[in-house]
Amino acid sequence: MTVPGGYAIKTYRYLRMAMVAMIALLAVSLVIEWSKTDPHCLQTSISAYYYTPVRAIFVGSLITIGVCMVVLKGNTEPEDILLNVAGILAPGVALVPTPGQGRCHSVPVVLGDAAANVTNNMLAVFVVGVPCLLLAAVFIVRDRIRQPAGWTPMYVLGLVVAALIFGGGLAWFLVDRAGFIANAHYAAAIVMFGCIVAVVLLNAEQFRRKQRTHAVRHSPANRYSVIAAAMVVVPLLMFGWKKAFGWEHAVLWIEGTLIVLFAAFWISQTQELWNEGLRQELPRSQATPSPLRSSAAE
Repeated sequence: MTVPGGYAIKTYRYLRMAMVAMIALLAVSLVIEWSKTDPHCLQTSISAYYYTPVRAIFVGSLITIGVCMVVLKGNTEPEDILLNVAGILAPGVALVPTPGQGRCHSVPVVLGDAAANVTNNMLAVFVVGVPCLLLAAVFIVRDRIRQPAGWTPMYVLGLVVAALIFGGGLAWFLVDRAGFIANAHYAAAIVMFGCIVAVVLLNAEQFRRKQRTHAVRHSPANRYSVIAAAMVVVPLLMFGWKKAFGWEHAVLWIEGTLIVLFAAFWISQTQELWNEGLRQELPRSQATPSPLRSSAAE
């Protein structure tokens, strides 16, 4: 018989694996589109595949990943805030296309009215998002009243950060629609990937403390440090190559690298926390082992 905490742990597993599955789905769709171009060619960015038959998978997978990141409770409050911010921004990356349809398509591009699509889709996101933020505020106040001992100001900080980003996006959308349509994709993508890199760095630090306390079998390398280093170094090298020698598909490969490493991160975290759900946050000064969290009920 599965205990209630076991159901929560299974939910964490499925959320993490769902994000990996969405990345695999997008990758397969991209390969299918590439195989149907004649001659074989590539768009200059993954985002430009919005203008190809990949569009539905591109939009759907990004929105699904965004929802998973918001729903998934981070191992620490800072990680939870970063995941929420990244998840809030994911629909902007998905629903606001990059300007320019590119030159590589398996079929002729039928654009329709891109501005009308963005207006409809993003307005729907904002209309639904506002009550969601208000509901989150109600939950925070309720928890503060019912469980004052377990409440921390980080809950309020997370809500404020989410509200500022969401409110800033809404104001931009209402005041400068043309500027929003032209630039919101890039702004959302840059901040979203920055939050993801920060999440990996936080996991590297927490896993290092976990190794130090011998709460898990010591491994020769901190898996999260390797992923975080690759997330920073590889894109910088690619960008440097583009600047020095010119490289039309640099953005495509930078995006692809970050997405693959994002999947590697969730695979690693799923494996590490398979039976725990969440990692217990260890203080920096802790020098003795402490029991790991056996339930993901929080």
